[in-house]
Amino acid sequence: MLLALKQLTVTPGDRLLLTSLTWQDYETILDELGDRRSIRLSYSQGTLEAMTPLFIHENTKVLIGDLVKVLLDELELDYEPAGSTTFKNQQMDQGIEPDESFYIENCNAIRGKKRLDLAIDPPPDLAIEIDITKRTRFNNYERLGVPELWRYDGERLEINVLQGSEYVESCQSRLFSQFNLIEKIPETLQNSQKIGSAMALKQFRIWVKQTLNP
Repeated sequence: MLLALKQLTVTPGDRLLLTSLTWQDYETILDELGDRRSIRLSYSQGTLEAMTPLFIHENTKVLIGDLVKVLLDELELDYEPAGSTTFKNQQMDQGIEPDESFYIENCNAIRGKKRLDLAIDPPPDLAIEIDITKRTRFNNYERLGVPELWRYDGERLEINVLQGSEYVESCQSRLFSQFNLIEKIPETLQNSQKIGSAMALKQFRIWVKQTLNP
């Protein structure tokens, strides 16, 4: 690469766009930067977006992931967490690294695997993104066929359910239709800034139990 990739610096909270790249360029960048990096990458048809998350971004994404695990545990649903795995498909010329992701309905299809290739493996059933500002990243998930995408902007949770080849915003999660998550998750996240993540998680679990057994 013309760039000294290992010297590439993206200030936390900022984004860097590289254009006119080939798929091989993208693969080379992934290889040269390696797995142990703070930079998160998104690739779509020749355009690469690199970003380094702020603390609040990481704090929020971990807490939302924990809330999802509470839901899965209380519903006794099997799952495999996939975190910020690099999901890519060369035929679609797409690659994405979500903030959090989960295999739920398709957990058995990927269990035990060390690497995933969306040319042969299913995409995650749920992907979570914090503070998306780039439309290209939204399109990535559509093209890769991720059934459900949550986007949280610091105030509002947006649930997008894939219908055909496009996302439709929904007031309910397809996976957790019993719960009013577009209100409860933002409320829990905001409360966590006052009472702490551990207490917020405990209160959320109580709410889930009460919703399931009124």
